Amino acid sequence: MKLIILDRDGVINHDSDQFIKSPDEWQPLPGSLEAIARLSQADYHIVVATNQSGIGRGLFDMPTLNAIHDKMLKSVTHAGGRIDAIFFCPHTAEAGCNCRKPRSGMVEEIATRYNTDLKDVPAVGDSLRDLEAAARLGAQPILVLTGKGKKTQAKGGLPEGTQTYADLAEAVASLV
Repeated sequence: MKLIILDRDGVINHDSDQFIKSPDEWQPLPGSLEAIARLSQADYHIVVATNQSGIGRGLFDMPTLNAIHDKMLKSVTHAGGRIDAIFFCPHTAEAGCNCRKPRSGMVEEIATRYNTDLKDVPAVGDSLRDLEAAARLGAQPILVLTGKGKKTQAKGGLPEGTQTYADLAEAVASLV
C-alpha cells in the first residue's frame, strides 16, 4: 500500500498566523490540488494530519472545522483527486496531549488505522513539528518551502534525511 501523510496549513492551503477560521479563509496553494490529484492517480492513500488548536482556543468550533474540511475535500475532488482521511488535534500546546504534533500520537493513530508500518512513508510538512512527529515513527520527512517552510529551513535542526522541495507539487513529482 502506498501511503502519504500531508500537513494541511502551509502545505495544501495558505497558512495564517491568525488561523484558518472559516471556509472563506481556506485557499489552496497554487498546484497543491493538482498534486493531490496526481497522488490519487498513482494509487496513493492520502491522509491529512493537522494541528487545529483554534478549536481549543475557542476561535472556531467543530461544525466550522467540518465546513473548512468539506471545502478542501470538494476542491480536491473537483481537481480529480481524493483525500482518504483527515486526522486532527483540537488541543492547544498547553493541554499536553499526545496527539498534537510534534508528539507522535496522531501519526501513530494513522499507522494503526491503516494497519501499516510507517517506515519510509512520505510525510510532508512546512514546520519542524510536522517533520519530527513523522520521523519518530520512521516516516520520510519532507519539508516544503511554502507556508512556514522557509523559516523552518533557515532555523535548521531538521530530522536526519529530511528532503526539501519548493512546494507540494515538486515533492509529488519526485514520488510519482
